[in-house]
Amino acid sequence: MSLLIVLDSPGFPFYVSKRVGRGGRIFSMIKFRSMVHDAEYIKKTLEENNERLDGPLFKVKNDPRITKFGHWLRRRSVAELAQIVNVIKGDMSFMGPRPHLPEEVEKYSDKQRQVLTIKPGITGMAQVYGRDANSFDREIELDLFYIENWSLLLDTKILLLTFRAVFQGK
Repeated sequence: MSLLIVLDSPGFPFYVSKRVGRGGRIFSMIKFRSMVHDAEYIKKTLEENNERLDGPLFKVKNDPRITKFGHWLRRRSVAELAQIVNVIKGDMSFMGPRPHLPEEVEKYSDKQRQVLTIKPGITGMAQVYGRDANSFDREIELDLFYIENWSLLLDTKILLLTFRAVFQGK
């Protein structure tokens, strides 16, 4: 995997990013790199094209920073597999809200900050119910539903839906 990433785009095969976890604690999240090595610098030039105007997150359709192999990594959700390291370290769990950047979390409302009451997850409600099509408010709504209604059965359902999404490339 790492070799294919480096052959597609020179640089370190992993992307390490500061994220906000449970209780607002900052941690280093690891992913397989799906963008060019200087993607954070390029992001500054793309900010005026942000399509996520409904909340603090950044999203650009057909993002030019994503590499060819990175498109495959993302479609198959393989980039997230490296986050198992974060689960082992105790920063993340398998299920839960996705961790966001500190500058995004700074813009959260009090209600949105409730997602910080549990560890962030590799997958979760927002990833299997709508994924990128969700508005930010819908993501928060799904994450809060998960927090308020957690059960082993709900985790099992999310896991099965995650496998389905991965195999269908959604």
